[in-house]
Amino acid sequence: MGDTPLDLLVVGLGNPGAQYVGTRHNVGADVAFLLAERYGGRLKLSKKERTLLDEVRIGAKRVALAFPQTYMNESGFSVGMLARRYDLTEDDAERIVIVHDELDLPPASVKVKRGGGLAGHNGLRSIKAHLKTDGFLRVRIGIGKPPGGKERGVDHVLRRPSKQELESLVVSVHEAADAVEKILNDGVDRAMELYNRREKSAPQE
Repeated sequence: MGDTPLDLLVVGLGNPGAQYVGTRHNVGADVAFLLAERYGGRLKLSKKERTLLDEVRIGAKRVALAFPQTYMNESGFSVGMLARRYDLTEDDAERIVIVHDELDLPPASVKVKRGGGLAGHNGLRSIKAHLKTDGFLRVRIGIGKPPGGKERGVDHVLRRPSKQELESLVVSVHEAADAVEKILNDGVDRAMELYNRREKSAPQE
């Protein structure tokens, strides 16, 4: 599959380890697994990049799917190594899509974003540091602010949601995977137009 240039590198963020499966912080990783499942891939450990990785074809396009096996705040190590593996430079930032949870969006909402602020997300901060740019694309899955304010954020993101919230998050994981496909097939502008016009009251940085 490596005979053609990579069309898109899709990185789902989360923490490795069974104790983090199903937590709010791992919804990005869930999207990477879902896309692999949709297109007959299986994420396997690539030790050099410290990530679970596979390549799939979506139509005629070549897509790499990854879930870094560093902890969230060191995600940039894997993303930087993957960028080198696939010869992606700063000019190719829009061929990198990071899928992640976001406290500043209502629970289970899905938004698409090109570059810009990091919304206090440690995974994004690490990725910017390693790529030397914040121009990469993001598919953002809202998990809502924790009761008691942002200082309770760590507990909130590492906790498993209630059964009712989980059902809506599962739907949003599927929507986020659809959003990645939209970016790939129709471009980020069309994807932003489609996803960002919903819930117009949602905060936009």
